[in-house]
Amino acid sequence: MSARCMAGATLTEPILYSFRRCPYAMRARMALLASGTTCEIREVKLREKPAEMIAASPKGTVPVLVLSDGPVIDESLDIMRWALRRNDPERWLEGDDAELIAINDGAFKYHLDRYKYPDRYPSSPVDHRAQAVTILDELEQRLTQRAYLCGDERRLTDAALMPFVRQFAATDRDWFDARPLPSLQRWLATMLASPLFAEAMIVRPQWRGSS
Repeated sequence: MSARCMAGATLTEPILYSFRRCPYAMRARMALLASGTTCEIREVKLREKPAEMIAASPKGTVPVLVLSDGPVIDESLDIMRWALRRNDPERWLEGDDAELIAINDGAFKYHLDRYKYPDRYPSSPVDHRAQAVTILDELEQRLTQRAYLCGDERRLTDAALMPFVRQFAATDRDWFDARPLPSLQRWLATMLASPLFAEAMIVRPQWRGSS
């Protein structure tokens, strides 16, 4: 990739408020990188949200992209599609499966949260894990036929789902690795080993702003 999303960019470039471990922010960063969009990344802590971020997006969640001419985009999928409509050298938009992404962001995320954070919810994490696996089984079936979710090359849908599958796998890695999901496990390992993901996960110091 010839262009980068970098901290320390000039004020004429977009600003991305981000949190490194947030899966929504991960997928936004990957799309910005894949599109060659140069921007300033401001790494924030969600318990110490800077006033500048709240002023831009009062809902207080990441990612938030503040464009150089003033508009704010504060939904991760909107950031991905905005960046790729500007420049899409890998043709990610050809693999934008809105239905599959909606399942991920809806049912799968619902069960993932209740599996990963059992202390927050009065329900069985094992039951939610089982429900999540039924969705992963559908991904497995897709991936037995192709290398990626929408074909033979990485596309938007892969980047949109991978951070959440990664989070599920990491909750109990030994258990996940023992599941009969070889195609999904191969896909996840390939995505995690990519230079794109490595760059998206660069550790940055906390940006504190004026708060």
